[in-house]
Amino acid sequence: MDVVDGEMKIEKEYDQGFRVEHEGDDHQGRLPESSKIKKKKQKMATRCDQQYTTPPPPDLPIKFRKRIRALGGSDIALVIQKCLFKTDVSSAHNRLSIPFNQIRQTFLTPQEIEFLNSGDNKKKCSEMEVMLIEPSLRRGTISLRKWEMKKAYGSATSMYVLVGQWNSVAWRNALREDETVQLWSFRINSKLCLALVKRKTKSNGYFVEF
Repeated sequence: MDVVDGEMKIEKEYDQGFRVEHEGDDHQGRLPESSKIKKKKQKMATRCDQQYTTPPPPDLPIKFRKRIRALGGSDIALVIQKCLFKTDVSSAHNRLSIPFNQIRQTFLTPQEIEFLNSGDNKKKCSEMEVMLIEPSLRRGTISLRKWEMKKAYGSATSMYVLVGQWNSVAWRNALREDETVQLWSFRINSKLCLALVKRKTKSNGYFVEF
């Protein structure tokens, strides 16, 4: 290192695009602008992946499994996990929607599907009375129907709905808009039954029983 007029001379070297400054420079080993941009993009991509990664749906809580087992139930399956819309908790609508495109797996037999398809929206819809275990573990019955929601443009949207006593279920269990719920199906002597579970989001994105 050379000294000129009592001051230390700064030596600068350029090697493959990296600017390296020795003593007297606070920014040592500075990366070129292109590398900085690349690192910034990678960091943003990682953040986006973490933000939009959806955790797998949680399993049915133990207390529900015990309740179903005590009733002689089997063939437990997750039907849907959804965020409640305003219409799902509106007393004027009195129904829980189960859109076809959100159903996780088939929960009806071919005979049950055929029966529900036999209804006509212009007349009385065909409906099935099924047992429902509520979030409180209270046991009751509710009606399952198939609806065709007509649109001003495009094809109609098909969905199943829980109707009849739905307002009472929502009120007893304090269901609110934007809450997450799961609907599970099971069978008792081959007869369809349902269980409704409330979920609460934790800070890490996973769900716990509510």
